[in-house]
Amino acid sequence: MISGALRALWDEPRATPPAGTAWWDQALVAALVPLTAVEALLRDDVTRPVWDATWALVCVAALLWRPHRPLLMLVVGFTAQTVAGVVPALAGEPYSVLDVTAVVLLLAYSLGRWASGRGVVAGSGFLLVVHLAREPLYDASGSSMVVGAGALMLPVALGALVRLWARSQVRTREMIRAREREQLARDLHDTVAHHVSGILLHARAAKVRARTDPRAAVDAMGDVEDAAVRTLEDMRAMVALLRHDQQTGDGRQPTYGIADIPQLAQDGGVGPRVVVETSGDLGRLPATAESALFRAAQEAVTNARRHATDPTLVSVDLRRDGHTARLRVHDDGRPVTPGRGRRAAASYGLAGMRERFSLLGGDVSAGPDPEGGWTVEATVPLTAPAGEVGP
Repeated sequence: MISGALRALWDEPRATPPAGTAWWDQALVAALVPLTAVEALLRDDVTRPVWDATWALVCVAALLWRPHRPLLMLVVGFTAQTVAGVVPALAGEPYSVLDVTAVVLLLAYSLGRWASGRGVVAGSGFLLVVHLAREPLYDASGSSMVVGAGALMLPVALGALVRLWARSQVRTREMIRAREREQLARDLHDTVAHHVSGILLHARAAKVRARTDPRAAVDAMGDVEDAAVRTLEDMRAMVALLRHDQQTGDGRQPTYGIADIPQLAQDGGVGPRVVVETSGDLGRLPATAESALFRAAQEAVTNARRHATDPTLVSVDLRRDGHTARLRVHDDGRPVTPGRGRRAAASYGLAGMRERFSLLGGDVSAGPDPEGGWTVEATVPLTAPAGEVGP
């Protein structure tokens, strides 16, 4: 287990840094430069103000490139702080350097936050080796050396934790994005299937009428044209949503809702008659539930027109019972042989419908009705199930 964790750390890629230099790093450097100069001039124990200020400013300047070159900037900053104190110590002079410890700790945090796994290992090793090598020159005790090593490793670990948290947030957004795109793809499929089914029925009617009444055939072709225009409009709208950058947080809502269900009864003229009835308080429903109910009704009506045997009526009944919305779509087509025909042809649409409702904590059932015909029933709770993340 430990070897696997170390191998995973070693292979860890670099985190994507922000573009350019962050304004807060620029502001921090702009504030630290004059403070460093003032400290070098005013501290009584600083005997080499130019020397100490020069190395301290090198350390401060490393902040400007810390997200993009975390390992290099850590080496530059920690080396500058070390040289400022070690060279005078080797010459027998007392230890007195400007306080840039906070800057070094911030560079160590940047190592864990942005560097690759190899960079984190190399940078941590560099910190520990240099720290343990220089502290005896300052007459540091063993306990203080251990505390100092821990203080240097703590921001590295903190940066790594922030890195893992940021990655989990990205993964969560990607999951939400993938789920929303999947839902939009289903919407696109359902919309196109519904309209193409209508176009096919109109085209067949035009073909039959053309033999006896050319004028009626022209009217039927007009219906085909209207259906094709609606199909193109819906396809363009859906494709535009699929292409839209979902990181903009535009807060869009599903394309269709309960208010659009009566439109299913307005594609008459060809095929069975569609009757839509609603009851209960259907206002202010969750947008996801509205979209799912519309798509279920649309899929069921489309399947009835495509696959039912000699249907004359498709009834769509939508009602609200407390915190549950119930949809029932029934056609009066003749029975078919079990396991063939209607059930097999509609299986893909029903599978997508069941998956859509399962995401909302609902349920879908479909099959031959004991009284004749085919019935599709769907229920969806009007409160989100625990743990659900909305689109």
